Amino acid sequence: MTNFALIGAAGYIAPRHMKAIKETSNHLAIGYDINDSVGIIDSISPQSEFFTEFERFQEHAWQLKRNADTALDYVAVCSPNYLHHAHIAAGLRMGCDVICEKPLVPTPELLDELALIERETGQRVYNILQLRHHQAILDLKQKVEQEQRDDKHEVELTYITSRGKWYMESWKGDPRKSFGVATNIGVHFFDMLHFIFGDLQKNVLHYASDKKAAGYLEYEKARVPWFLSIDAADLPESVQGKQPTYRSISVDGSDIEFSAGFTDLHTISYQEILAGRGYGIEDARHCIETVNTIRLARSQAPEEGEAHPFLNRLI
Repeated sequence: MTNFALIGAAGYIAPRHMKAIKETSNHLAIGYDINDSVGIIDSISPQSEFFTEFERFQEHAWQLKRNADTALDYVAVCSPNYLHHAHIAAGLRMGCDVICEKPLVPTPELLDELALIERETGQRVYNILQLRHHQAILDLKQKVEQEQRDDKHEVELTYITSRGKWYMESWKGDPRKSFGVATNIGVHFFDMLHFIFGDLQKNVLHYASDKKAAGYLEYEKARVPWFLSIDAADLPESVQGKQPTYRSISVDGSDIEFSAGFTDLHTISYQEILAGRGYGIEDARHCIETVNTIRLARSQAPEEGEAHPFLNRLI
């Protein structure tokens, strides 16, 4: 049985990691979060130790290390985005491999720093890039790879996930901590586009605010206008009042349905990591470079054929 620690145990995504640890027949030995709203642990791993001070968490981890049966093997990081680098580094220096939520870090330079700490410690960092395990995405990737065509696919990405007023009061609404909406809710979609359509050739930002962003990406095999939002007012009329989230990817006019199966992808990610097939630092580099460029870019008017249809509502 593999022993896990979890940093950020009170976070939104933490239960999926707890569930993945349990469903891979492993042991959540210890959890940490500055917040103590972690009652979910009772239904998944009630025997786990839990701390609200990092010093006590780290000391307990060192005590566990004295016995080969209890020593930690992995640290799962589910903390706010701006803490990922520090918590990954701490996990590596504790002698553990680390599994971290997206985005791994905000910049390519911090990826290089993590690679250095990997070499110093002999441990590994793995990123949860869960869409790479979704069957609909895998089927599309295979179809694109098998096609023989000279022109690029016309792709449209739209993701609207309604968030209440709490969002802007939380760390997620602070761009210094979340790195902005395109990074926070878009990074795994940008990874998916690279995974399917190849290297990025063009990256243009058309609009950015605290709650939404839009732009254009061009890959080896696809042209992609994109739109991301946490504003319920952006939901299409067909779903307003019926559902809080709208997720759509169309390829050459055909919608790719991948809403189903999302809740199981963390378990699959853990299975792949534990089997030695996890996605590491270099796998994450492309999407980190993409969101870093978007974050630093100035918005500009779209060229013909590059604007997302929802952009007309904003400019």
